[in-house]
Amino acid sequence: MTWVLAGWKRFWKEEDGLGTLEILLIIAVLLIIAIAFRKWIMKWVGDLFSKANTEINSQSGSIRSDADTLSPPTTP
Repeated sequence: MTWVLAGWKRFWKEEDGLGTLEILLIIAVLLIIAIAFRKWIMKWVGDLFSKANTEINSQSGSIRSDADTLSPPTTP
């Protein structure tokens, strides 16, 4: 029985697993925050993609119009 108690004390003083526990707690807190603000986060991400899509479409429209005005090279 004393070896179990000694092993438990050794295990309790050992701090190698503390880093893992801290990382798990950080992940848990981040998940709780993400769940709490999921509607706001989803709206924000949707707005970002919408703005990016609008910007891409406006840029590709100007590229197409430039390509339409170009004429093939003439041979002398």
